[in-house]
Amino acid sequence: MKTKIRAKITALGAFVPPHVLSNDDLEKLVATSNEWILERTGIRERHIADPGVATSDLAVGAARDLAEKHSVDLSTVEAIIVGTVTPDMAYPSTACLVQKKLAIPQAWGFDVSAGCSGFVFSLTAGVKLVESGAHKKVLVIGADVNSSMIDYTDRTTCILFGDGAGAVLLEPAEEGEDVGFIDFVHQVEGYGGEFLCMPGGGSLHPSSHETVDQKMHYVHQDGQQVFKYAVKKMAEVTERVLAKTGLTGADVDCFISHQANKRIITATADRLKMPREKVIINIEDYGNTTAGTIPLAMKTAVESGRLKKGDTLLIASVGAGFTSGASVIKWAF
Repeated sequence: MKTKIRAKITALGAFVPPHVLSNDDLEKLVATSNEWILERTGIRERHIADPGVATSDLAVGAARDLAEKHSVDLSTVEAIIVGTVTPDMAYPSTACLVQKKLAIPQAWGFDVSAGCSGFVFSLTAGVKLVESGAHKKVLVIGADVNSSMIDYTDRTTCILFGDGAGAVLLEPAEEGEDVGFIDFVHQVEGYGGEFLCMPGGGSLHPSSHETVDQKMHYVHQDGQQVFKYAVKKMAEVTERVLAKTGLTGADVDCFISHQANKRIITATADRLKMPREKVIINIEDYGNTTAGTIPLAMKTAVESGRLKKGDTLLIASVGAGFTSGASVIKWAF
């Protein structure tokens, strides 16, 4: 009988633009304060891309960081999956642009639009390509230039988002090796689309003077609806994937949630009865980088020594759509 292939993460990289926008800076733009933002979100600062810097540029930065830190030959990558809601353009896909900039000769790829769940969904897609035996090296990237769609006169959204990217390389685990992707639970509930969206620029509302005048090309969010859903769904999806894998919060060595709001992360950890030292929170330094948050937090976890080879990692996200997802992984390095 053929042994089932298990996909493992063998390399990790991240990139954020150098320019930092602090809460003190935002005080000069909108009616807010450092204390108010910190108390409600846990964010102190976020990184913002300069004009002309696109999502593909951040994605390439993360991929090159991965290659440098882990001595990976990117020319051997067979597929590229990019989770993003801020593609460089409607088409071609950001994956195509990343392939060109990295000069990866034989790869194919595609983008995944799942809001803040973009990396989690993309990771599962990449895992299945490896598990099927179709590919041995899949590059999965979460990247967003959120500042490109933020209205910096709207304090309900401009305080939340930053720009950033993270990347992982998926490869088959060796036979008998007890590491890699274990299982997942994902869901979409489309009724939530009206509560968090960018309404302009698509086929429903093509770009026009009217859509620009009505600020339809910025993020529109019903903060109360999104927060209530996220608190409930983050706990629900993590409990579901743990039950599916026969685990409990006590079995998890490291919990990495999408970094949307510190209160959502800690509420989920409390529900799972997870001590704070197992919970990775770096939202203070980056804000919400949507698809970039989980791989950026993976980097924080590895560099701090809180995520090590053999550890059981739980990742989870809730995003626009609504989308939600959680996965359990045995860390490979």
